[in-house]
Amino acid sequence: MNGPADGPARGLEERQVSERRLYDGYILNLRVDKVETPSGRIATREVVEHKHAVGILALTDHDSVLLVRQYRYAVGEEMLEICAGLIEKGEDPAEAAAREMQEELGYKPKTLVQIGAFYATPGFCTEFMTLFVAEGLTASSLPQDEDENVSAREVPCGDIPRLLAEGAIRDAKTFAALSWLMARKGMRPDNSL
Repeated sequence: MNGPADGPARGLEERQVSERRLYDGYILNLRVDKVETPSGRIATREVVEHKHAVGILALTDHDSVLLVRQYRYAVGEEMLEICAGLIEKGEDPAEAAAREMQEELGYKPKTLVQIGAFYATPGFCTEFMTLFVAEGLTASSLPQDEDENVSAREVPCGDIPRLLAEGAIRDAKTFAALSWLMARKGMRPDNSL
């Protein structure tokens, strides 16, 4: 049986029949494709083509993580998230991660290790995110992007199970990174709810 590492299972692939581009932007493009399914039927697929991105779990020397608080217009909520951003043209993911940390957190890492990579929402979007854990932080700032208004928050690692259980973390990349950290530390979920 084929799994994700083996590529697509035979007979599940869909073949593009046509493509209609609706929008081309800086961060994303939108297209509507007609595809032929394995059963021979024609179906519509809406696809958001999104730039690749990085997410960084920044660990301090005193058992806490640095997160960012920012307002997310699309969902109308202020969110608590790991540091993250787009990979610029010609930049590798590790370079993008170090740059984003300096812009959003005001720190650069001594060590930066990739802990995972995934599609954010593969049902309709091509965004691929590479996750890193950063340690050995030293102060080093770059200006934030003009359209960004984020503030850094230090959160003790001991608070993570409660934050996840209470639903205070509603961002998928942050949920994934903090869950990874809990597993690394041998922390158990907060079952008080």
